[in-house]
Amino acid sequence: MNIEAAVLMGKLHDQLKEIGYVGHELEIYLVRLLFCLFAEDTGIFNKNIFYEYILNKTNEDGSDLGAHLSQIFYILNVPKDKRLKNIDESLNEFPFVNGKLFNETIAPAAFNSKMRKALLDCCMLDWGKISPAIFGALFQSVMNIEIRRNLGAHYTSEKNILKLIKPLFLDKLWDEFHKIKNNIKKLEEFHNKIAKIKLLDPACGCGNFLIIAYRELRLLEIEIIKELNKHQAMSLDISNLILLNVDQMYGIEIEEFPSKVAEVAMWLMDHQMNMLVSENFGMYFVRIPLQKSANITFTNALRVDWHDLIQPEQIITHIFKDGEQKATLEELSKGDFDYILGNPPFVGKQYQKDWQKKDIEDIFMGVNGTGILDYVTCWYLKAAKYIQLKKTKVAFVSTNSISQGEQVGILWNELFGKYNIKIHFAHKTFKWTNEAKGQAAVYVVIISFANYDIDEKYIYEYETIKSEPHEVKANNINPYLVEGNDLVILKRREPLCDVPKIIFGNMPNDGGHFLFTEEERINFLNIEPNANKFFKEFLSAREFINGVKRWCLWLEDISPSELKGLPEIIKRVELVKKVRKSSSRETTKKLAEYPTLFGEIRQPKSDYILIPRVSSENRKYIPMNIFSKDYIVGDSCLCIPDVNLYHLGVLTSFMHMTWVNFVCGRLKSDFRYSNEIVYNNFPWPMNPTEKHIKSIEVASQGVLDIRKDFLNSSLAELYNPISMPPRLVKAHQTLDKEVDKCYRSQPFQNETKRMEFLFELYEVYNKPLIGKKGKEKPKTKRHTTERVSGTEE
Repeated sequence: MNIEAAVLMGKLHDQLKEIGYVGHELEIYLVRLLFCLFAEDTGIFNKNIFYEYILNKTNEDGSDLGAHLSQIFYILNVPKDKRLKNIDESLNEFPFVNGKLFNETIAPAAFNSKMRKALLDCCMLDWGKISPAIFGALFQSVMNIEIRRNLGAHYTSEKNILKLIKPLFLDKLWDEFHKIKNNIKKLEEFHNKIAKIKLLDPACGCGNFLIIAYRELRLLEIEIIKELNKHQAMSLDISNLILLNVDQMYGIEIEEFPSKVAEVAMWLMDHQMNMLVSENFGMYFVRIPLQKSANITFTNALRVDWHDLIQPEQIITHIFKDGEQKATLEELSKGDFDYILGNPPFVGKQYQKDWQKKDIEDIFMGVNGTGILDYVTCWYLKAAKYIQLKKTKVAFVSTNSISQGEQVGILWNELFGKYNIKIHFAHKTFKWTNEAKGQAAVYVVIISFANYDIDEKYIYEYETIKSEPHEVKANNINPYLVEGNDLVILKRREPLCDVPKIIFGNMPNDGGHFLFTEEERINFLNIEPNANKFFKEFLSAREFINGVKRWCLWLEDISPSELKGLPEIIKRVELVKKVRKSSSRETTKKLAEYPTLFGEIRQPKSDYILIPRVSSENRKYIPMNIFSKDYIVGDSCLCIPDVNLYHLGVLTSFMHMTWVNFVCGRLKSDFRYSNEIVYNNFPWPMNPTEKHIKSIEVASQGVLDIRKDFLNSSLAELYNPISMPPRLVKAHQTLDKEVDKCYRSQPFQNETKRMEFLFELYEVYNKPLIGKKGKEKPKTKRHTTERVSGTEE
């Protein structure tokens, strides 16, 4: 029903736009029509008066519909006693609405028969069954043709909104209500308390978070009034008993149209709740004409002081005595927001516009490394600044990238170090869902925080990203959303432990002229057979994982006389030189002086472990292997020289993959393995025994041996969760057990417990290094490199 309504409104929007009715006036026009459609199906208007007026009073060709709608919009803004005495009776049936929605004079639209029919089709829907919370965002999406192709993928479902609202404040309010509902004095105080609650959504869009929050508070208020009426005579005027109003809700929205939709949707939700009050207490209750509205500010939330949103006001305390409400005024007070919540725009660095990058610079002024941050991080820091010395609680939906990878160190180091932020609850990564077809695959977290600590903290964990959460109590929640101290993993140039260093692969920077497929190499050698000695197998991440052979010309040791006798290679070298000279980068231009060489050479002088820099999140293990120095490693990979099977075993274990899962950044949702964040900070087993080391080496060789039995299968196929051979699964399980025993004798209950252990071990390793330059690294035992049978030949 919600999507059907949005599609119908979308058609009307397109038709108005086609005739040149565009921009601000079109947006206001559609919002007014939206209000009228809801109003006649929810009791604000008499039933069907809008539909019947259009049907009976306007020409079928639509020629006069625009003028009639202008009359309706005008009359909705005129009190009954101010209207002309000879006004058309059917027009006079429309109530005085007020609320500034119909204040502005806008040009009438021109309609035709097709457009008139589109509006009548909209009227035929039962708008009383449509949720203002969901429809607002759907309505916004029809304004954009690109978004409309995946209609519904860009709004937040009620289910997900409640995941944030319930633990933030709603559950606690209901708990308090149940505890005090039999104490009339405390119940009255509680009623006054929730009537003073102020909520801010600083990226409110069409207001869905505020609308659902307001609805839930009104539902609680109804139960409060029911309990109060059990203990005392009920007032004859139900309006005296309803204390909550839409002006408790505050929002900031950068676009005008959704800000207007949010304001109207709040009125509509208020009216729906008033109808529920009427139904529950047998007294008709409406707030028409509108007296109050939600405080929705149309501006950039990052460029306005949130303190200025609340105006000083007289605080009214309501007391019920003998069934009547008594109001007492307190001192003039400005107050603070009790809760800040919402779903700010995510916007990764590659998608940010210049003005968004400027916002990040301004909000994070003086903080290093902010160029990699998602736009959503600005709301975290802005909120952290606002809540200093306040009891305000914050909860935001965000991309999971702010709890993984390099962003954690930049954002949370600032939040912890300068603003004393404590995380109160968190939903670990789950898939954003909605009610529409073609759902967008977005992976998010919810993080709630404040400027003070609490005893009861909760982590909501998911067995899979699509499953329902289960609640786990925590003593403290770190920014990786596991139990542990408030630590962040910062970039490190050297490994935390005494293990071989990791380096990037070689970057050709050759315009593709040094690289060959197997077929291209054969064709080249048919022309230039003496070039064979200069071909070496080239390992990039894609070819390594997918089992595709690729070759490169490796001319590091070629002599001038050899090059002179190889004209086809000379052609390639000349092409490389030309590509580099034409570059806009000075460093690349300088490389033209060395056209026979790769742009950046970091080829290991020994056997090395190859790690793809990007790997699918669907794999339980990142495929790795040991290669001889004769294999040229590309810059889409990382490599670790001077290694043995022990190193390979630990790195291909589930223990290391747990570290990757929590600490590694993401490219979309795939692992983006980082040398400075992931590898250099990884806490290796501390002082492993020779027996443990040998067991890991044997288990590691076992994995390689089984992989050799499937030479016709690529690593992508072998490590696909669906097609992974059972023998390989068991070999990895054996390796996992041996690596686990190297860390501790007791098995780990689950992945979260593993990560908690690794964070604790990280802190043990890290403490001697903090603030002590040149301090010796913690020992993990270093091992000499041996020739191993898993090495590729």
